[in-house]
Amino acid sequence: MSAPRDEARDVRAEDSFDTAAVHAWLKTVVDGLDGEPVVRQFPGGASNLTYLLSYPDRELILRRPPAGQKAASAHDMRREYRVQRQLKPVYPYVPTVLGLCDDESVLGSDFYVMERIPGTILRGNLPEGMALSPEQARALSTALVDRLVDLHRVDPEQAGLTDLGKGAGYVGRQVRGWSERFARARTDNVPDFAEVMAWLAANQPDDVATVVIHNDWRFDNVVIDNRVLDGSVSDTDLAVVGVLDWEMSTLGDPLMDLGGAVAYWVQADDDDVFQVARRQPTHLPGMLTRAELVAHYCERMGLRPDNWAFYEAFGLFRLAVIMQQIYYRYHHGQTHNPRFKDFWMFIGYLEWRCREVIRR
Repeated sequence: MSAPRDEARDVRAEDSFDTAAVHAWLKTVVDGLDGEPVVRQFPGGASNLTYLLSYPDRELILRRPPAGQKAASAHDMRREYRVQRQLKPVYPYVPTVLGLCDDESVLGSDFYVMERIPGTILRGNLPEGMALSPEQARALSTALVDRLVDLHRVDPEQAGLTDLGKGAGYVGRQVRGWSERFARARTDNVPDFAEVMAWLAANQPDDVATVVIHNDWRFDNVVIDNRVLDGSVSDTDLAVVGVLDWEMSTLGDPLMDLGGAVAYWVQADDDDVFQVARRQPTHLPGMLTRAELVAHYCERMGLRPDNWAFYEAFGLFRLAVIMQQIYYRYHHGQTHNPRFKDFWMFIGYLEWRCREVIRR
């Protein structure tokens, strides 16, 4: 990855760790590592934290949980590691994991290390100096949807992941579970979401299928081949070379996964508040709209949902809960990352968007 596209930065003080201790452990699972690595931190880190370990002849990625209160089922490094190890033979976009450390004396928590996949991660805006034509943007956004379809077509049994979820009833468990998470994490400066939660509980459909789902599908969790972005390769079917951040993956309903992806999909004609929160370049001319994204996915999967409003509203509600859990840690002084300071305001906006979807 060229320097302008490398968004790893200096490690935040509160997220630092003992580099020598990690290096000593890493040498026991990876051969040929000389000298301690240069450690930098990627700018995401609202949930699990991601670091770049640069050795003279290779680059590795380290994943660890954040400090502070955590949801009981979240930030499970062993689970995230296992999912990627099992999926790799049947879904080639998964990174190669190298080792899992469950000795908390090394870093203070479980963590794992994997190979870095070379390429570009598209965040809020394109990297400086990069441009996409409308045709390229449409092809790239379509490729992103197609890789989600590929994941949802993976046979959980073939991947050895039949025990990853709890089986039928996923939709109901999600409505109950995320409602309970919100209640536990609510602070007094955000809406109570009572209308939204009641509507979701009353309008939940049956599961349409049980498949491997990612649960956090968006551009900043995939790696794009630089050759596609530079125009030196035109085959956009090859555009996505890696899928990252398997923290919330499970067995579940594929339309719930799609609804979660759509919640992040800010398009060009959305209002100013939604534009401010945009985390991927889905506003560019040519990018699929939310309606086009859903139509393309459903056509490829052979699904015809007649209650799409449920999945859209649930995706927005789930996003609000995720942000509220993060904001709870900031509100109670468990993290001091200034990025989280104003999350409470956007959570109120998401409640309004949920109600708008319901009323439509």
